[in-house]
Amino acid sequence: MTEVSKIREHMEVVGADGVHLGTVDKVEGDRIKLTKADSGMGGHRGHHHYIPLGLLAEVDGKKVWLSANSDVAVRFEEEKSDPT
Repeated sequence: MTEVSKIREHMEVVGADGVHLGTVDKVEGDRIKLTKADSGMGGHRGHHHYIPLGLLAEVDGKKVWLSANSDVAVRFEEEKSDPT
């Protein structure tokens, strides 16, 4: 996955529909870790969320594009640092 190596801190993560989902903190294992400040809504704010790299479509400039629309991608977000 050469696209993964292009992911950098502070890149914007957007769904296939162009809707903002968060900001990259870093890549951890097989997931993109989003920053606390720009991750989750309502009661889900204030902690890190993770998006599986399996949703990665491409990295273009300063954006990480996902293969799923934003409303679908948020269903795949994880809140724990250890998915097991």
